[in-house]
Amino acid sequence: MTVGESKGLPFSDGMLVGDTLYIAGQEGTDANNKLVAGGIGPETQAALDNIQKVVKAAGFELKDVVAVTAYLADIHEFGDMNKVYRSVMPDPKPTRATVQVAALVNNARIEISAIAVKGK
Repeated sequence: MTVGESKGLPFSDGMLVGDTLYIAGQEGTDANNKLVAGGIGPETQAALDNIQKVVKAAGFELKDVVAVTAYLADIHEFGDMNKVYRSVMPDPKPTRATVQVAALVNNARIEISAIAVKGK
């Protein structure tokens, strides 16, 4: 079952398979799919807000997220990203991989994908 809006792109924001929700990479975009201003902090907040929207649309909660992958345009922004991440993600924190990539769509600073499991 698909979850969330595709925003006119050729993929789903989320796919629910049994009790597992696979969440596509979310950038720090607003409701109009425009990148938020202000750099890594606001973009991280918006990306996590977008993940939470997909999670809620599937009937899950943020605490159901078990794995996260964060793609950074600049690994030197790792600390600033973590400040926002720590304030949003509930304990116990999910597993996470963070990698630097050559570029992201829309010249984004961050993209985050996640996996959530109901009743973990």
